[in-house]
Amino acid sequence: MAWSIPASATRSNSGARSLSSDAWHQLRRNRGAIVGLVILVLIVLMAMGAPWLAPSDPYALDMAGALKPLNSTGHLLGTDELGRDLLSRLMYGARVSLEVGIVTVAIAGSIGLTLGALAGYYGGVVDSIIMRVVDVVYAFPFLILAIAAVAVLGPSLNNVMLVLGLVSWIAYARLVRGVVLTLRGADYVVAARSVGATDVRILRYYILPNTLGIVVVQATFGVAAAILAASGLSFLGMGAQPPTAEWGAMLNKGREYLRVQPILSVAPGLMIMLTVLAINFVGDALRDALDPRLRR
Repeated sequence: MAWSIPASATRSNSGARSLSSDAWHQLRRNRGAIVGLVILVLIVLMAMGAPWLAPSDPYALDMAGALKPLNSTGHLLGTDELGRDLLSRLMYGARVSLEVGIVTVAIAGSIGLTLGALAGYYGGVVDSIIMRVVDVVYAFPFLILAIAAVAVLGPSLNNVMLVLGLVSWIAYARLVRGVVLTLRGADYVVAARSVGATDVRILRYYILPNTLGIVVVQATFGVAAAILAASGLSFLGMGAQPPTAEWGAMLNKGREYLRVQPILSVAPGLMIMLTVLAINFVGDALRDALDPRLRR
């Protein structure tokens, strides 16, 4: 699949829109993307402004005020089993979930982009070794491999981010390799090589910039997948540990009070669903906007 437009195929300056402006025009026409962007911006603003927007300390205990219902005085969404404000913990949980998604994608993207570019550009033995490693990792179910790795390293949020990054780089490697394979024989790459450009320079200035579109799209879906996987691991008790305000851990703890205070599980579950859904909406729109076959 061709995701980028080589330099030889760029449009003229006579009234033609640039790649970025065309992509933005395509995004604005996608209602799902607009809805996803609005939800995502609100969640990001809530996460960034949690220290100022949260009505109380998310870790402050108040056993006398435990399990307060909705619309209680000073607690819009009530309190949990330890008297902690639920709304405040949801806000701080957004910070944790977004951090997990971004750090995981940064680790996976860095490894996958590097190895995928090397495999596609050099081919031969290098390509065979890297792709066999990819095949081996692909042979294991993603979540099972993550659970096994976290069990070895120990349950913690930092270990979850590290493990998720190390087991999800293969998607980036395969995508980047496919693009590099099609670009390494392009006229402008051959021309650069003929004038003495080094392999590092060719990869850095002529090939990798053309993989940016597909990497951005994959990274968008990767953030959503990382948030969902981290929440699942925390739900199983292998991710964020008490008293960290994390949606998966909150969901796990809240299920013990489903009959008494269902909002303790419903609220973090909704936050996970809305965040992942919003990111996927944006990712789908980006994929359509950056795919030259769908551009008009």
